[in-house]
Amino acid sequence: MTSFLDPLISFVSVHAWLAYLTLFLAALLEAVPVVGSVIPGSTIILALSALVPGGELKLQWVLLAAAIGAVLGDGSAYWLGHRQQRKILNSWPLSKYPRVIEESESFFRRFGTWAVFFARFVPPIRAFVPVTAGALDMAPAKFYAVNIPAILVWAPAHVLPGVLAVSALHQYFGAPHQGHPFKHMWILTVVAVAIVGGLAVWLYRRRQNGVVAEAKPRA
Repeated sequence: MTSFLDPLISFVSVHAWLAYLTLFLAALLEAVPVVGSVIPGSTIILALSALVPGGELKLQWVLLAAAIGAVLGDGSAYWLGHRQQRKILNSWPLSKYPRVIEESESFFRRFGTWAVFFARFVPPIRAFVPVTAGALDMAPAKFYAVNIPAILVWAPAHVLPGVLAVSALHQYFGAPHQGHPFKHMWILTVVAVAIVGGLAVWLYRRRQNGVVAEAKPRA
């Protein structure tokens, strides 16, 4: 992952417009069913947000790019489900992920409308819940009334940790000069923490699923 992100960060750090476009696309594609389960959108957003303290990017534009991408991604997935209804959940490529679709529907049974809010923070079903919401005929007004506030919380939650972490490192070690060999190591450190955190969540979810499976009565 770092072998891919290091040259990306180096390039976009001197092409701000491309960095904002990358943030927008990362947030948008992360919301696309199936695609969002493999695109490391959150990691890319976190990595690029670490360029804010050095002045390469502006915080307000980073937040705006991520938020707009997420709104358009979630909205497109929702309307696709809303138009196709439940048949889209049984069509390719969603039909190849029956377990994730089942988890998305379980989210609705458990949390109701608030499933749209909570799912924004739970990969990988984040990429499946908007289309599922549309397929289950959630009203557009109800969807956006929950989805947009969720994104307004999600964007700072993904951007600010990278900004604050690198700002603290700048203060502790001093801001590095352009081309300093450790310049991007700080950013990659933040990314590594995000990856470890994501792995911990994945292992926890896998363990919980195993416990549930063992608890089911056998025929």
